[in-house]
Amino acid sequence: MASTSKSFSIKNWSKDDRPREKLIHKGKSSLSDAELLAILIGSGNREESAVELCKKILHSSENSLHKLAKFNLKQLQEFKGIGEAKAISILAALELGKRRAAEPLEEFDKITSSKDVFRIMNPYIGDLDHEQFWILMLNNSNKVIFKFPLSKGGITATMVDTRLLFKSALAQGATALILAHNHPSGTLQPSQADKTITQKIQKAGELLDIKVLDHIIVTEKTYFSFADESIL
Repeated sequence: MASTSKSFSIKNWSKDDRPREKLIHKGKSSLSDAELLAILIGSGNREESAVELCKKILHSSENSLHKLAKFNLKQLQEFKGIGEAKAISILAALELGKRRAAEPLEEFDKITSSKDVFRIMNPYIGDLDHEQFWILMLNNSNKVIFKFPLSKGGITATMVDTRLLFKSALAQGATALILAHNHPSGTLQPSQADKTITQKIQKAGELLDIKVLDHIIVTEKTYFSFADESIL
């Protein structure tokens, strides 16, 4: 019996067939429902691997996750190898999926003025005691589709890797950028380094048809806009 149990162990499968390894190397979308459930329960029983057991569970619900989500603890525990802990894991995962589906989609921030950029960025960098330089990526509707800090600390043109910046912009499908950084000192006037960075990114964007719409300097209570001051 021990040898039979061992032969069904996922550990003895080819690495390409093991659910966890498959997820790592091929991505979560490459896994079947049974394989995803198998990762949750971790192991099967003496006659079946975790994947085979999960196939049986899914078959009992007509291969419908919606119907499986209606099972209770007792129903799941009727399957050999599914104890209370595994049953709870399955129900919890299905409930999370249900809540995710019911959650409203994120509304992207639409940029209509420099004030919108300040409203978005002030909570992130307005009261920091060090400088951070952020990039906001926009789509054709001027909605922010992605934002991230490009660098931290003192800002110089040499710290900006335009190749990585525009690689990310292309991957996100961005058609425009807005630059933003803070001045912990409270001064609103752009430095020569600020202007140099802006020009460097703007020139690189022109080659890829990605516009730099503005560069905002943020302080705790107010801001400076390159576009508003006609220096962009």
